[in-house]
Amino acid sequence: MKEAITVETSVHVPIDKVWSDFTDPEAVKAWNRASDDWHTVGGRNDLSIGGSFSYRMEAKDGSTGFDFGGTYEEVVTNKRIAYTLDDGRKVEVDFIPEGDSVRIVESFEPESENTHKMQQVGWQAILDNFKKYCES
Repeated sequence: MKEAITVETSVHVPIDKVWSDFTDPEAVKAWNRASDDWHTVGGRNDLSIGGSFSYRMEAKDGSTGFDFGGTYEEVVTNKRIAYTLDDGRKVEVDFIPEGDSVRIVESFEPESENTHKMQQVGWQAILDNFKKYCES
């Protein structure tokens, strides 16, 4: 993976719940946003090697939106997911049990429209929302 950006968090719930909340489309719709003025309005997920996923993210005011999708290259239940986004960028997500919590480390190749810092902050915000959702 070239020039990857990495974000991470620790979630204090069992690995099975972390995995389920990270991969179930209905759960993803509840946490997949970088800020409260956005939401995920639909999604599908075929969590298998060669399977694909797609989520529709939109501003709550209806002004803009985009599809976020890709194809899985590696799926190891409760351990690792690797995929290629529809625009060709690579993403790797590792789930690392640490006592009574799970550390999630997500690395992704940046796109060229936004600064690396903006992308890091946005992906971290989404991961922070995941942590809040998963622990609630």
